[in-house]
Parts: sequence; structure tokens; C-alpha cells
Amino acid sequence: MGKKLFILLVVLMSLSLIGIIFVQSFFINNSLENEEKNFTLSVTRALSFVSRDIEEFEIKRYHGLIQPFIANNREPDSTIISQLYITTEDDVNDETIIHRNTVLEERFKVPSLFFEIDADSIDISSFTNERVTEYYSKSRLDGSEFGIKPQRQMVEFSKLPVIEKQIYESSFKTLLKSVPIHKRVSALHVKVLLERELRSEGVDLNFEYAIYDDDLATKIQTLNFSKNPETTVGIPVFLDNNNESNYTLYVDFPGRKKYLISSILPMVALSIVFTSIIILAFSSAIHQLIKQRKISQIKTDFINNMTHEFKTPIATINLALDAIKNPKIINDQDKVKRYLGMIKDENKRMHAQVENVLRISKLEKNELNISKERIKLHDLIEDAITHVKLIVEDRKGYVQTQLNAAKSSVLANETHFTNVVVNILDNAIKYSDDAPEIDVSTENVGNSIILKIADKGNGMSKQVAKRVFEKFYREHTGNVHNVKGHGLGLAYVKRIVDDHQGYISVESEKGKGSTFIIKLPLIS
Repeated sequence: MGKKLFILLVVLMSLSLIGIIFVQSFFINNSLENEEKNFTLSVTRALSFVSRDIEEFEIKRYHGLIQPFIANNREPDSTIISQLYITTEDDVNDETIIHRNTVLEERFKVPSLFFEIDADSIDISSFTNERVTEYYSKSRLDGSEFGIKPQRQMVEFSKLPVIEKQIYESSFKTLLKSVPIHKRVSALHVKVLLERELRSEGVDLNFEYAIYDDDLATKIQTLNFSKNPETTVGIPVFLDNNNESNYTLYVDFPGRKKYLISSILPMVALSIVFTSIIILAFSSAIHQLIKQRKISQIKTDFINNMTHEFKTPIATINLALDAIKNPKIINDQDKVKRYLGMIKDENKRMHAQVENVLRISKLEKNELNISKERIKLHDLIEDAITHVKLIVEDRKGYVQTQLNAAKSSVLANETHFTNVVVNILDNAIKYSDDAPEIDVSTENVGNSIILKIADKGNGMSKQVAKRVFEKFYREHTGNVHNVKGHGLGLAYVKRIVDDHQGYISVESEKGKGSTFIIKLPLIS
């Protein structure tokens, strides 16, 4: 995958993920706002019902108090009669129809004590309606007979509760306007009505309430009520005849925010879960893409290095074979032996490189059987040093040992662990431009033995040190191939150390050398 295509893919995936998160956030915020609007609407509707119920209760209460004074068997203090006459002619039946509608208003005096006003009494009216329809013969009316009676008569009699109710309500509202609020309604009554109406609207939440006279609190309130412009909902109560009132019933919900959030919590939780899954999948996909790209680059580097390093021994072998074919040299035994030795050495080097690749492959497939036995780590270290001693001396360097560990018995495979130490020593030699200076030391820490192999060579940057144990990884040096290898040696070292339940790390500084630290468990 090209670099530009890779970057474009990452950018598009990132924008898609950001878009999904933005849409989810917008949807959640919008849902919360809708829940808040619905909540406020439900509370307002409940308060309007409470206001209506308070007013109706008050009117019914006072209406009940005055009923004994307007009973049917009591004579009214005054009477007013209003009558309406309608006359029509029925030519078909030869009749004259007279309709009389009478409204009787009976006034009763009621003590003003009920309303706490400065007056001895007030007048309360009771309305009665009488509807009479009389049918007269037209011929008899024309004769002008005195005291004529109708041929038939229909009489209807009824009370007028609607008119009475409207008049009572209008009068009560006017009379009670100056009465203190705590005498018109009780705090307990308001609480009961609020609980009932809020519950019917689906709001089952603790609340605080109060009735205010303009901006002043009255005695009708709960102890913990606090007026909050953002969360308090109010509605007028005890409206007068002009639909105006100085009193406002307020209700506040201390747990409003938690209640609203809890109402959308399942949706938010699912949104977070699915968004987290998408983020995890996205991160994993990006990680895998980056990893695959790095592996692809590393494998390309490996093939380039392998090709370059195999060309040299192959060329050397070809040159040696061509030289041996020369008639002048074929009879010179010393030169033939020399060229055969070169062919053998180059063949061994290629064989060792192939073995490294196969060894790593078998380790990854768990096909490499490593039998372990009790060995002295100090003996193994001394044996490994002998493999590189001549090379070090040839380059005028040294390998210095400080084997200070009192206990060095470990459970290990002698061959493979010798290869581990030899690989690290070989790297110390290869990556030292001057004479290699190597210090090998051991010490006991708890139930473990620590092996340190330090050199004063080229060293590594921190970024390289983090990846030096990866398969095929080598520090990029452009097209310079002054150091042989394919990045397999230290990968093999780490796999063997891990198989021995050990731990390996490296401390390095560019230009000052490296220290490889191996920690292995001791056996008693």
C-alpha cells in the first residue's frame, strides 16, 4: 500500500469516526433537550390542573356554607321577576300561542363572616326559571270574552345552576381577593393535589413547592424550597374576573437533572458501548495497517540485505572456482587448499544464515524441541567467550569477565543458550568500529542471576533499542552494508531467553555503547 493511499485511508476513517461521535453526541443532547421540554410541559399541565382544583374546591366550600341560607323552605329577603312574552299565530290549527318565560331571582342575606369583609351581611341570589306555553282558539279571542281560558297549557319549571355558578364564582373571586392566601388554602391540600396530578402525568419525583404573592414568599411552602429560574416551574392561582392574579404556585425538583439523565441513560449507555466498539475496531484496524506496513517494509529490507549479502559469498565462491580451474593454480596445492578453504568458509556462512531463518521459523511454530538440564551459567559463559576470543584478539580488543554471582546453576539448554551469549558477543564485535571492548559480569538478585554484556561500540538510539528484538529489524543505514546480518540474531536470542522463563533487555546510548541484561531464575 502506497504512503499517500495509507494516509488518505487513515484520514477518511478518522473523519468517519469523528462524524459518528458527533452525530451520537448531537442525538444524545437533542434527546436530553426533548426530555426536558416534555418534563416541563407535563409539570406545567399538572400545575394548571392543581390551580383549577384549588379554585373549584374553594368555590364549592363557600357555596356549601351559604346553602343553609338559601334553602327552599326559607322566605327570600327580596324577589325580582323578569319575564319574556312571545306570541305566535298558528293558522293551520286556528290557534294563538303565547309563550311566557319567567326568571325569578330570590335574594337572601348571608353573614359576611364567611368572607372576612367589613360588612354586616351580603346578598346571595338564587335563580328559578318558569316556562309556560298556552294555546288559545282564535275565534274565542276575537269574541273578546272576559276571563278566557286557554285550550291547553304546558308548564316547565327548573333551577338555573349555570347562571348561579357563574354569579357565585364572580362574586367569590371579588370578595376573596383580599383574603390572605393561607386562609384560602392549606399547604397540605396543595401538596396532595400536586402529588396526584404529577403522578398522573408520569412525574414520580420528589419536589419542593411554594405560593408567592408577587415576588414575596407566603406561608404556603415547603421548608427547602428555593426559587431557581432555570428549573422552577410556576403558574398563577386564584385568578380574578379579569384572569389576573398576584399569586403564583411554583414547584421545583432538586433531582431534576439526574431524573432526566436517567430517562435517557439506557440509550446513552448503548451509544457509548457501540461507539467504544467502533473506536476499538478502528484503532485495531489502524494498528494492524501500521503493523502490516512496517512488516512489509522490514521484509523488503530483509530481502535487500539477504540478496546483497548472498551476492558476496556467491561471487567469492565463483572466483575461487574459476581460479582453481586455472592450469597454473590447479597444480599449486597451497593455493588450491587456500581457495577451497575460502569456498568452505563462505558456504558455512551462507549455511549459518539459512539456519538462523529456519531456527526462528521453528521457534514461532513451537517445533523446536529444547531439552533443558542443570548447568553452571559461568561455565557456559566461558565456553561462549572462547568462540569469539580469536576474533577479538585479532582486532586488538578484549573480553573482560567479572563473574561475581555466588550461585549460577540454571535450567537451560547448553547449545541454544551458548548461541544466545555468542550472538550478543558477536553483535558487540560487529558494532564496534574500533577495537572491541567487552565486559561480561554476573550477580545474584533474589532467586535470580543477572548476566550483563556491555560494550563500548556504536550504541543505539532509544527508538532502535525498543525494536532491536523484532524479527528482521535492523537500523536503517541507507545503502551501506558494512555490517552483515538480517536482524535475526537478537530475535532468536529473545525467543530462547523467553523459553527459559527469563527476561532480556538492552540499555544503550548512541556513540557510547550498549549493555544487554539477561535475567534467569536459579535452581537449587
